[in-house]
Amino acid sequence: MSDALILVALLLVAATATAAVAQRDPARQALVLSVLGMLLAVLFTVLQAPDVGLSQLAVGAALTPLLIMLSVRKIRRRRRDRDGAR
Repeated sequence: MSDALILVALLLVAATATAAVAQRDPARQALVLSVLGMLLAVLFTVLQAPDVGLSQLAVGAALTPLLIMLSVRKIRRRRRDRDGAR
């Protein structure tokens, strides 16, 4: 692949990873993490590793953010129920 395409993919991955770290809200972090997973899948595909890209797409872009969002939802629900019981 072209070096310029690899460089663009790397820059997008670095910018998205920085944005994920900069987020304070866990729900937003999960959404940015999902975008990061998709960009990493694109990067792996550009680097001619489509099997790793597909694995990254399934785990990094879908499964991990989903688990984080479900955890955040459960924690917020428990906190709301606990505060409502007082």
